[in-house]
Amino acid sequence: MEEIKEQEIDLDKVYDYAEFPDKVSGRCDNCNSAYFKSSVKGGIFLRNVESAA
Repeated sequence: MEEIKEQEIDLDKVYDYAEFPDKVSGRCDNCNSAYFKSSVKGGIFLRNVESAA
C-alpha cells in the first residue's frame, strides 16, 4: 500500500480550493481555527485566518 505524505502548508501562497479543500470543513488546516476574514479580489475568493482573541 502506498503511503501518502502530508504536505507542508505554505502560508504565503494562495491555494485553489477545488484542488486543496479543507481537511475539516470550515476549519483552517494549519491551526484549526474557524475565524476567517473573507474577500474577493480579481474574481478570486480569498479567505484569511483571523485570531479568535
